[in-house]
Amino acid sequence: MATADGTRISGIRLILVLVVATAIGPFSMQVFLPALPAIQSSYGVSAAVAQLTFSLSALAMAVATLFYGPVSDRVGRKKALVTGLVVFLVGSLLCAFATTITWLVIGRIVQAAGGIAGMVLSRAIVRDVYDRDQSATAIAYITMAMVVAPMLAPAIGGVLTDLVDWTAVFLLGAALGLVVLVAVLVGLPETLVPNDRPTTASAMLADFRSLLAERAFVGYALQGGFSMAVFFSFLAAAPYVMITVLERPPSEYGLMFIVVSACFMAGNFTAARFTRRIGIERMIVAGSVGTLIGCSLILLAVPLTWQTPWALFLPMMVVAYTQGTAMPNSLAAVVSIKPEIAGAASGLAGFVQMGVAAIAAQTIGSIQLGSPYPMAIGMTVCGTLMLTFALVATRRR
Repeated sequence: MATADGTRISGIRLILVLVVATAIGPFSMQVFLPALPAIQSSYGVSAAVAQLTFSLSALAMAVATLFYGPVSDRVGRKKALVTGLVVFLVGSLLCAFATTITWLVIGRIVQAAGGIAGMVLSRAIVRDVYDRDQSATAIAYITMAMVVAPMLAPAIGGVLTDLVDWTAVFLLGAALGLVVLVAVLVGLPETLVPNDRPTTASAMLADFRSLLAERAFVGYALQGGFSMAVFFSFLAAAPYVMITVLERPPSEYGLMFIVVSACFMAGNFTAARFTRRIGIERMIVAGSVGTLIGCSLILLAVPLTWQTPWALFLPMMVVAYTQGTAMPNSLAAVVSIKPEIAGAASGLAGFVQMGVAAIAAQTIGSIQLGSPYPMAIGMTVCGTLMLTFALVATRRR
């Protein structure tokens, strides 16, 4: 295929570059989660303060997404992505050498703000070169492939924390960030067709207003937001439940999480194979229904969690699979409302999604009552809202 700058690039090569650029953000978010109890102990802070390294980084992702998309609509996808990766590299080094919890939180904010660039811009890049249905399939393959990194991340983070120290987690992030930066510089051409759209803040705000006036955009964005809130609620609370409540080692949590990520990948594969046959809207609604069922099963299985952590992780496998079928379709739908401002749509939707997820993560992750119930209840509430907004977005169809 030919890109905006006249460069010809194979679809496989484009997907591979987007995979590594997209994966770095989720990897950095999940690789340090098994280290949270060690970080709390190392700095001698409360669970709520240690949780800020997770929730504020999610909020930073939300804010950063507002800028990457609209800016990329004007200066180009590649320049915006390279900038984000440089920010990620700086943040990773700040985390690795943080002397106080305050500097660690700042480093995580910077790292997250840079790491989100790949997730935001990959959607816009795909929409630059594919139509609506093809973009859903391409996003599904990207998501499926890039899940491998965050799938392994908790296991890697747990092993590094057990064998070395939690700071090794961030040194690894810096090294991987440098590799991804080189891959993007060398392997990604510009895909945005040049345009004369104004670059002022008022023009960006006008784009946002036009998107928010679309009921379908708001519905898809909030459906994706509460989908991420389900997942982030689990990420924020599951390490505490496994390591502190159930007294399991961090490495065990990481290894069990691999199974959850594999189910999410299987859901992505299902979406890639069947979306064009079943339809984007039906896939979104079906995935939302399945997620709510899985969350409800977690809530019902809480009494069994003390006997085996699989009572928690088996229902989470259902959640992960069904989210995997819905998410690529939701992402494709939200950037197809107004294709001419796909970057702005991806950024604004990402802000909504990460903002909702950050609030859920901080709220649920801070409620540590020595029980899995806060996590299970929070996930079920978010799953209910996920389905509600899926129905709002797809109502006409």
